[in-house]
Amino acid sequence: MLYFQLFISFFKIGLFGFGGGLAILSLIQMEVESHGWMTQQEFVDIVAVSQVTPGPIGINCATYVGYTTAGIWGSVLATFAIVLPSLIIMLSICKAYFWLKNRFQGNPYYEQTLRMLRFTVIGLVASAALLLIKPTNFIDPISWIIFAVVAFFTILPNFVKKKGESRLSTFTFQLSTYLSHPILLIVLAGLAGYIIYR
Repeated sequence: MLYFQLFISFFKIGLFGFGGGLAILSLIQMEVESHGWMTQQEFVDIVAVSQVTPGPIGINCATYVGYTTAGIWGSVLATFAIVLPSLIIMLSICKAYFWLKNRFQGNPYYEQTLRMLRFTVIGLVASAALLLIKPTNFIDPISWIIFAVVAFFTILPNFVKKKGESRLSTFTFQLSTYLSHPILLIVLAGLAGYIIYR
């Protein structure tokens, strides 16, 4: 019965928890306290632990609550339950996308809609980047140069195309794709910041 309650509670949280981890903390707290799984002080403690551990705070809270309530299998179940609604929704959207793509490929209205969505994504990413451009983050010209280099390598693969089957064009495309990998850029930018500003 406890496993069923854990699954239903965290499935509801995953289904109705919009806005990310911090936005769903009140839902998690309500479920946890209504079932008597932990006190308010214990919940505050798990929020603190979830903040300092890697990963989304909602999933970390679910794992911790599941573990303290029902052991290892409780943590596995609670984590699976909070992720399951997102997984179902994203798989459904992907299936719908590929169905629409196969059905309406070549349709000018469909192609125009996809083009507009691409610009929307560019706007969302640009707005997130602009929020980080503050005097506290860019303290001198070197920090601007690091930002410009990372931005350049991020968008580079969009401009380097395999125009032919020549070895040079294939090598250039593969090199630009490798250099634009997000993890590589994060590590290199972090190393540059450490070496320059230590």
